[in-house]
Amino acid sequence: MFLAQRPSAIAIERFLDVSRGLSLSYEPAGLVRETPVNGRCDEEVVVIGRGNDDFERARAALIAWRQFNIGWVETFPRNAPIEPDTVVAVLIRHLGFWSLNGCRIVYLAASPESGRHFGFAHGTLTNHAESGEELFQVSMHPERGDVTYRIRAMSWPQATLARVGQPIVRALQARFRRDSVAAMTRAISLDEARR
Repeated sequence: MFLAQRPSAIAIERFLDVSRGLSLSYEPAGLVRETPVNGRCDEEVVVIGRGNDDFERARAALIAWRQFNIGWVETFPRNAPIEPDTVVAVLIRHLGFWSLNGCRIVYLAASPESGRHFGFAHGTLTNHAESGEELFQVSMHPERGDVTYRIRAMSWPQATLARVGQPIVRALQARFRRDSVAAMTRAISLDEARR
């Protein structure tokens, strides 16, 4: 949904209510689990810390949706639970207008046995400008202790405006990945953890 101005809290809540009844805009769920044979997959994997403390802060940051704490993108509800079937609205401010997009968490990407991986993937709903799936995951290397943040996405335009503006959409997606890495890096820094 494209808007000329920022939607009110009531409008966002209505959007969420409608979104909860919508289906995914693609099939099958799980697109970003494996490298696709056909299609475009974007991925960013960056070391953002080291050791158990940084991993736990990174995990807590994902649970709090801090990877979206970038100034021009917001999620609603603010602290939505990280569990399958949770629906969120992603509000994006770009090029003088706003878009409101529905997503659903489709799976968790965690390793309960080792505790060294945590994350989730959300998929687009039929009221999203794009179709596809995005993974957010933090991991700790077992020997080196490096903590990495990984974003992996596969998408294609669904709305006409997204199709027409595809070069701009692609640039915004790349900007989101860079800004999200910076947000996660800030989220695990000791200075921010103390705030």
